[in-house]
Amino acid sequence: MDGGLTKEEVDEHASRIERDGYTIVKNVLSLDEIDEILSDLMHLEAELGIEPHKNVFEGTKTLRAYNLMVHGEFWKLAVHNKVLPIIERILSPQCLISSLSSIGILPGERAQPIHADDQVIPIAKPHAPVVCNSMWAMTDFTEENGATRIIPGSHKRDHNPNFGTAYESSAAVMSAGSVMVYDGAMWHGGGANQSEARRTGIAMNYCAGFIRQQENQQLGIPRERVRELPPRVQELIGYSVYRTLIGHVDHGHPNKLLT
Repeated sequence: MDGGLTKEEVDEHASRIERDGYTIVKNVLSLDEIDEILSDLMHLEAELGIEPHKNVFEGTKTLRAYNLMVHGEFWKLAVHNKVLPIIERILSPQCLISSLSSIGILPGERAQPIHADDQVIPIAKPHAPVVCNSMWAMTDFTEENGATRIIPGSHKRDHNPNFGTAYESSAAVMSAGSVMVYDGAMWHGGGANQSEARRTGIAMNYCAGFIRQQENQQLGIPRERVRELPPRVQELIGYSVYRTLIGHVDHGHPNKLLT
């Protein structure tokens, strides 16, 4: 991993997210890193017997592998120095990993319904960011192969989209190795894959330290596995305390459970 973002670059990306709801960080991963991740992902899908789900939201021609924190070195994406500083600027350094999963959109898949990642959280909109997510392009994201459809500025609306309603959107086109970081309130959805090749992305998602994580990290990741991870990853998983109060265990720090 080479040098991370400068303060000025973090400021610029954060300003775009605040204004438009998203930003794209280019050339985060090298071609060699992409090849290694894709190889690991293909082996994992075969090992786990991953098959498409049978609902329009997850996709009937989309392969999804969940809880990637327990597998291989996918955790490295969580603390990448060209992405995490942006997340921390939007949510605060006391943010948490909400979920880590892969999304392989196969040829012939239809567009995913437009949604907001924070719409299940029952708080009035618009509101300060409580979810900030990232989509890592493991292949080129194009209009044809199902690049994420986005509605810039929608994170400022006072309501959520109606499920299944067609909305005017644009494609978040980006090259393999780039990462889209976005406010979880921005309306978006996976695009239709009208190409002959698979479109693969990894969703590395975060939430504020006072919000419940999408994947139950403490139960989903065996403690033996957590002990193998770097301290910063352990904190992001939830072995940390938000503002000295939220997340403690018998009034003590949860990382004591790892020692």
